[in-house]
Amino acid sequence: MSDSFTVSDLTRLMREVAGEDENVDLDGDILDLDFADLGYDSLAILETSGRIARDYGIVLEDDALNDAHTPRALVGLVNEQFHAVGGAGVDRAS
Repeated sequence: MSDSFTVSDLTRLMREVAGEDENVDLDGDILDLDFADLGYDSLAILETSGRIARDYGIVLEDDALNDAHTPRALVGLVNEQFHAVGGAGVDRAS
């Protein structure tokens, strides 16, 4: 268990769900890059959201998810939801 969802958690899920564009280094400084610039479309983000719900128990509202255009925004959204439900730790189920 952890007390937050990190960009490393997000990039791991994105790789598992949608792969990785060979021209993009997800291990680099990507926090403020648009998902489209990283090679991820809205379907990939929706699938990633589904994995977040399944693996971490955090359900993201569609409107909020549509407004999260960068990894920083999505990680922040997950952590807001996590803390809103009074989470005692993010369950890193694999």
